[in-house]
Amino acid sequence: MPSAHPAEDTAQTATTLPGTDIAALLERGRTLSTPVLRAAVDRLAAPMDTVAAYHFGWIDAEGNPAEGDGGKAVRPALALLSAEAAGAAPEVGIPGAVAVELVHNFSLLHDDLMDGDEQRRHRDTVWKVHGPAQAILVGDALFALANELLLEIGTVEAGRATRRLTTASRKLIDGQAQDISYEHRERVTVEECLEMEGNKTGALLACAVSIGAVLGGADDETADTLEAYGYHLGLAFQAVDDLLGIWGDPVATGKQTWSDLRQRKKSLPVVAALAAGGPASERLAELLAADAKSNDFDSFSEEEFAVRAALIEEAGGREWTAQEARRQHTVAVEALGRVDMPEAVRAQLTALADFVVVRKR
Repeated sequence: MPSAHPAEDTAQTATTLPGTDIAALLERGRTLSTPVLRAAVDRLAAPMDTVAAYHFGWIDAEGNPAEGDGGKAVRPALALLSAEAAGAAPEVGIPGAVAVELVHNFSLLHDDLMDGDEQRRHRDTVWKVHGPAQAILVGDALFALANELLLEIGTVEAGRATRRLTTASRKLIDGQAQDISYEHRERVTVEECLEMEGNKTGALLACAVSIGAVLGGADDETADTLEAYGYHLGLAFQAVDDLLGIWGDPVATGKQTWSDLRQRKKSLPVVAALAAGGPASERLAELLAADAKSNDFDSFSEEEFAVRAALIEEAGGREWTAQEARRQHTVAVEALGRVDMPEAVRAQLTALADFVVVRKR
């Protein structure tokens, strides 16, 4: 029987690593990167600096100081560990951590607008509070800042790091374009969905876990292998996100119930269910095809979305996605074995991979 929290379904292969404090790893990434991130945001012209500060949770909608949820901080944590994997101090990875976080948040600002999401991290999204134009402009500004911060270092390693970040950014944008185009198609293959999610999520996580190593002087072979870990970790991360996007607890996720179904997303559980065949799969296909042509879709009741979620589960889409998260987790951890690094760092990277597949938000 599925657990109440879908990400827990992926926990069966996660390793327990005594002595690895995930909360401390995430907090270290957040603590070391936030001052540099704030300084970067302060460079923005008004009112973009204020809008960005709201997005990051530093102020509320009225401009008062706030302690908002700034996200999980997985990418900054990975960038600092990446530097340590190359034998450098974690601080070497800070510019990379901040650059990746800027690109990630550029994508969130634009995605929320394109998807019509009104809530992120338990508060109204930027476009809802400050308008679509500011969401677009601030997203663009964060993207430019990311590259500016790296290039200001002025070293050969910084140039290599910037090249990896720009490639990852282009793939991320490719993934978002694929995601939007799939919403208007009746059928998307599992392979197409994995390619889209590899671009949209895997590419930037891959960059996060190599960028610190590159700044620390690692060669391309080492950086490429770390990217393989990050890419497959990203696919595991997105598979869990897809589960939470349908069955996640809104209190934990900060999003509406049945969030991805409301947006007609062709996420992994949906695509896997449609590809499975059988009565539930066929009935789901009929409903989704009718939804695409419906003028009343925005007024659907909770019960109507619950029916679709139940059909996805009955057709096997939920379980297939949980298994895919576990498989991608395994491939990611295996990649770590091909990199010569301190064992403590390897254990921490493994623990972060475990965290990704058992999270609830």
